[in-house]
Amino acid sequence: MEWHEAYEKVFPYCVRIDSETGFGTGFLFAYNKNKKIAAIATAAHVVNDVNWWLKPLRIIHYQSNSSILLVPENRAIWIDQQNRDAATVIVNAELLPFPEATLPLLVPKHHLKIGVEVAWAGFPAIAPNNFCFFSGPISFFLESESTYLIDGVAINGVSGGPVFRKLTKDQALPELVGIVSAYRANRRATDTLPGLLVAQDITPVHEHLQQMNNLDEAQEKAEKQKQEQEQEQEQKQKQQEAKPENIERPKDKI
Repeated sequence: MEWHEAYEKVFPYCVRIDSETGFGTGFLFAYNKNKKIAAIATAAHVVNDVNWWLKPLRIIHYQSNSSILLVPENRAIWIDQQNRDAATVIVNAELLPFPEATLPLLVPKHHLKIGVEVAWAGFPAIAPNNFCFFSGPISFFLESESTYLIDGVAINGVSGGPVFRKLTKDQALPELVGIVSAYRANRRATDTLPGLLVAQDITPVHEHLQQMNNLDEAQEKAEKQKQEQEQEQEQKQKQQEAKPENIERPKDKI
């Protein structure tokens, strides 16, 4: 798989997330079991204010030239609880034309080695209507922060975009390995020199995926309990109807 092929395969999963104060990038990573709910990953700082102040946000799917406006009543936002720069926007899957199959995720509790080439993409502020591609090698993995330092740039607007790697030719889709978080410039007293891209690893995405699975299981359990109660009630009703009626015999006249 070449990088241009990986880019073309990732594009249909990606969106721009707009708020009153700015915008960032996001990407589909999961559906619930019946595929009625879609989960979109992004950086927490992209949606923090929207979530805190209960403001509307617009999600634009550029590949299909479609967009939706989401008010707090028809969405959910899960902010990572460990202060990692990751969040998930939960939406009605029918509102956006995402692909049916989701992108594979790097296995939990694993990270890529130093020197591995990765790519990232998003909507930079200097070209906000263009889904731009970037790539570079991993410089280091900061275990204390669960973040990658990558030899490349990140521009405002690309935050929340997918970090991915291309696999073998036999692999149908690129593998998601992280979320674009920030750019750490090498600042000096007089000027700013090139720095490193910071990317959150894929761990928070796996945790939110598990949260979705837990919700599915809870819903299935509730539906099963409801069915059992209805069946039990129906059985009691049938038993009641099957009992002979107690008819009081008239007393003999003397």
